[in-house]
Amino acid sequence: MFKSGRVRARTVALALAAVAALAVGTTGTPAVAATGKAPAAVAKSGPISVAYVEVNSNSMLSVGNYQLANGGGNVFDIAVIFAANINYDTSTQSAYLYFNPQVQSVLDNVATQVRPLQAKGIKVMLSVLGNHQGAGFANFPSQSAASAFARQLSDAVSQYGLDGIDFDDEYAEYGNNGTGQPNDSSFVYLVSALRGDMPGKLISLYNIGPSASSLSYGGVDVSSDFNYAWNPYYGSWSVPSISLPNADLSPAAIEIGATDTGTAASLAQQTVDGGYGVFLTYNLDGSDQHDYISSFTNPLYGSDAVYTG
Repeated sequence: MFKSGRVRARTVALALAAVAALAVGTTGTPAVAATGKAPAAVAKSGPISVAYVEVNSNSMLSVGNYQLANGGGNVFDIAVIFAANINYDTSTQSAYLYFNPQVQSVLDNVATQVRPLQAKGIKVMLSVLGNHQGAGFANFPSQSAASAFARQLSDAVSQYGLDGIDFDDEYAEYGNNGTGQPNDSSFVYLVSALRGDMPGKLISLYNIGPSASSLSYGGVDVSSDFNYAWNPYYGSWSVPSISLPNADLSPAAIEIGATDTGTAASLAQQTVDGGYGVFLTYNLDGSDQHDYISSFTNPLYGSDAVYTG
């Protein structure tokens, strides 16, 4: 989501990553320079690009392997670990945050899987997805239950030094294990609590499922608690139905290698022409995809992509 003349650049990048990896505090948050700020990414003009990575089969590090030929900025600004799960404990009748072995491996190895991306200025978020057990973001039975799960999410972000949480309300299979059906209050309680727990972090909405249509309850609208929202249907254009500025929305969504390059280029151009500030991609793998990626970086940034892996 370095050869020949780029060997020196790679050496410098790896050295920076190693320094960041060694400077991890007890909470898992990377230490920063005396200025108190992380290294700035090379500036680029245009929308931010987001890369979901299926960590069951691919490495997070692939997100950092692409730069713009013109200016050298990162192609991708946000990398999303896909995906943790919301599971259900039948003994306590409560939801809990679950990491499969591949996600747990990424988190256990943040020094080598996450910090190098952050050292390049790429934000790393954790996506959370239903797991066929009946637990979901839309059916917490009480505000306290929603708040308890929000605390699990914020604790994970803190422990592993991540940059935020992405909500993907799919595969919950509401009603399994005797769980309730979606209600109007659940997601509002959850997002409100999470924003309160991590005011400086990112929260994004994969605009799908009952949660996406339950953003307001009891006079509280949590739309403004999100930093970003995006269209979940790859190869298509659909503006998310959430009250956020265009700069925070991605109506375009593509699957790298599966959405044809003509469609990817067209969607990128629509993004620019419509004044939208985010471009969503899914399923970045470890192979050299710079030709494909250039199909959307040219409309977005006026530049080809270069593979540096």
